Amino acid sequence: MRTLRFGIVGYGWAAGAHIKSFEAIEGCEVVAVCSRREIPREQFVARHGKAFRLYRDYDSLLADSDIDVVSICTEHPLHVEQTEKACAAGKHVVLEKPMALDWEGCLRVERAARESGVKVLVCFEVRAIGSFVTYKKMLAEGVIGKVHYAEVDYYHGIGPWYRQYEWNVKKAFGGSSLMTAGCHAMDGLLWLVGEEPVEVMSYATQSAHPAFRAYEYPTTSSTLVKFRNGAVGKVASSIDCIQPYLFNVHLLGAEGAIWNDKFHTDRYGGLRKTGWSTLNVQLVDSGDVEHHPYIPLFEDLVGAIREGRELQLVSLESAILTHKACLAADLSAARGAPVSLKEFSSG
Repeated sequence: MRTLRFGIVGYGWAAGAHIKSFEAIEGCEVVAVCSRREIPREQFVARHGKAFRLYRDYDSLLADSDIDVVSICTEHPLHVEQTEKACAAGKHVVLEKPMALDWEGCLRVERAARESGVKVLVCFEVRAIGSFVTYKKMLAEGVIGKVHYAEVDYYHGIGPWYRQYEWNVKKAFGGSSLMTAGCHAMDGLLWLVGEEPVEVMSYATQSAHPAFRAYEYPTTSSTLVKFRNGAVGKVASSIDCIQPYLFNVHLLGAEGAIWNDKFHTDRYGGLRKTGWSTLNVQLVDSGDVEHHPYIPLFEDLVGAIREGRELQLVSLESAILTHKACLAADLSAARGAPVSLKEFSSG
């Protein structure tokens, strides 16, 4: 089995978690890093236990025939062009969210992947955390019956104390509360409900706290999502909250409910009807990428490359749908009216 070799683009916070995860997968090796900063060999060795080839120029990294997969961990506005170049060079791509900040960018990524035939994995790793894996199985087994309402909410104050704050405050870089971070909640909602979203209605606002004054866009939004089967969902996305990190999940079904690490169902006769039963699962309880479950996503990518199959956990099609819903929500908030997802045509 030939070792798959990875090149990392951007050597920031997410890159460290990517490197650690790739190196933990059998048959994978990180061999190069591309960064605008001069990074001493000793720094790589101290942090990762080995040295990497350092490129200061992205095109030079792409010209390295030893690299099979490029992992893009740069600022949001760079993602589309860097993905296009990687696809054109025949490199598979791991792409941090958001894949793009506008619909045209999403279509460009989709087109580049389709025309080149390479795999493009967008990092919606929440799908792989223990609680979400358990929710998905419980829903498939009908534990709470048919879901008619669902809430998935993202609360994470991204202020001056947070690493990405300096560039995240700019609209051209962050985009919106949903695009820069809350897209994880939107993706979780769509993945759990498992039905086609057809319309959204969103409202946006902003905290009066001085720490968030520099933001060039509304930092909190609340979005209702209508699904084709009649189900309704809600996504709250707040990056200006003064509270501990919270990723809230509440699913209502015809025979019960799931609420974070608890559930209630009428299907099991032995359960007390006056309280919740507990799920011993790992919740989404940290915004630190070091705690994010990248490995299952990356293992799926490796399997897809080696077996010549499609991605199973986060397909590019599903990632694009999540971005479409987020972009439609932002458009709805700007218009003050519902927005049909049909407004976003396919490429």
